[in-house]
Amino acid sequence: MSRTTDILLTALAPAIWGSTYLVTTEALPAGYPVTLAALRALPAGLLLLAVTRCLPPRAWLGRVFLLGSFNFALFWALLFVAAYRLPGGVAATLGSLQAMMVILMARGWLGTPIRAGAVAAAATGVLGVALLLIGPYAALDPVGIAAGLGGAASMAAGTVLSRRWQPPVSALSFTAWQLTAGGLILFPLALIIEPALPPLTATNLAGLVWLGLIGAAATYALWFRGVARIEPGAVSMLGMMSPVTAVILGWVVLGQSLSLLQGFGALIVLGSVWAGQRANRPTTPASAKPEAGTAPAGGTIMNRTGAVLAIFGSNPFRYVMANRTERRP
Repeated sequence: MSRTTDILLTALAPAIWGSTYLVTTEALPAGYPVTLAALRALPAGLLLLAVTRCLPPRAWLGRVFLLGSFNFALFWALLFVAAYRLPGGVAATLGSLQAMMVILMARGWLGTPIRAGAVAAAATGVLGVALLLIGPYAALDPVGIAAGLGGAASMAAGTVLSRRWQPPVSALSFTAWQLTAGGLILFPLALIIEPALPPLTATNLAGLVWLGLIGAAATYALWFRGVARIEPGAVSMLGMMSPVTAVILGWVVLGQSLSLLQGFGALIVLGSVWAGQRANRPTTPASAKPEAGTAPAGGTIMNRTGAVLAIFGSNPFRYVMANRTERRP
């Protein structure tokens, strides 16, 4: 597939993650963030394991649990702390700093050169997200700010390390490993710090199915596919699609207001995403492939799933509380 196709498929993931706020507030019980995160990750991971029938070898277990922690468990936990202690727009803006962090981490861990255009695009994207989401009465909480920055750093580290550590399996299997590991970390944590869930309604179950099958299994498969194929800086810029989708859905579905300044911010975000793809385009062919490990028992499943894996070759509640404080009755 062409690079443009890879970018468009990868961009679907954060665009769909933008629906998390709507689904969480309208379809799920409030007050159980870690439990719901575990129910989002673990069933989806186990389902993908059943479909792919590909378990990680012992040599990969440490890496898988580290990636599962960065991309899911730690990222979601810190994101919820930020969401509860900060206005949604401030939390989302801090999350958008992930693109800048990826550029720096990719330099240290992958040797990727730092391009001025990529840095400018990332900084402009942060400005666009701030215009899109931050209201006039945004309050700052030190713990919330630390959690927001920590969540962005966690997802950035997970993105770069997922590029560095590429196992010889499809990204659908790689996604299954990480989702399962993240769910296994979150599940006991939920049992310790949160009360039991109330009986779930049909609406609650539908919301969990959406967030698990579409918002986790399918979208993260697309995301990790893109991580394996596209430059880390370019992939991280696509994450800025999440707040744009969240605001559009809030406007269309929830009747939230959308000011001229917010519209201008959305245009800045989209322009920065486009500029980030151009700035991060490789000028020469890659001289080395990402680090690979020993092939797991049973081999890959590419020959058994054909066209499906041609598409699925590769936080979160990403911006879960974005625009929270701007919501209108």
